[in-house]
Amino acid sequence: MTISVGDKLPDVTLIKATAEGPEKVQSSDYFKGRKVALFSVPGAFTPTCSAKHLPGFVDKSGDLKGKGVDEIACTAVNDPFVMQAWKERDGSEDVTMLADGNGEFAQALGLTMDGSGFGLGQRGSRWSMVVDDGTVQQLNVEDGGDFKVSSAEHMLSQM
Repeated sequence: MTISVGDKLPDVTLIKATAEGPEKVQSSDYFKGRKVALFSVPGAFTPTCSAKHLPGFVDKSGDLKGKGVDEIACTAVNDPFVMQAWKERDGSEDVTMLADGNGEFAQALGLTMDGSGFGLGQRGSRWSMVVDDGTVQQLNVEDGGDFKVSSAEHMLSQM
């Protein structure tokens, strides 16, 4: 089953990438009581993710926060060390990196992709959502290798 608008996010453990090292966070706690612009990429340092997806949310972070977003977070089926290195290279303090190293969050959402043809294995697909107090308010899932509806710009156009 794929998550839908109006659904509560599944409760799983994610790893927040920080300069001090990995920090376990429970999704039910992380999303509780705030509005989060959350987006998923197939992989840190991959071409579209590094050239367009993450930079778009970095560039539009002020606009999103101006629309009532409390937090902007990126998730990927990568380990927290890779997510932190990616943040240091291409991200900002305005975007929290949430590692889903085992893909449990992506699987629980029903938003996975098979990247085996590229040597990536099972990954989270490309999407974005607005989560308000743990409930999905807006969901934008890309088809295949597209990058159209999951961008920060598209999210802003819906707010």
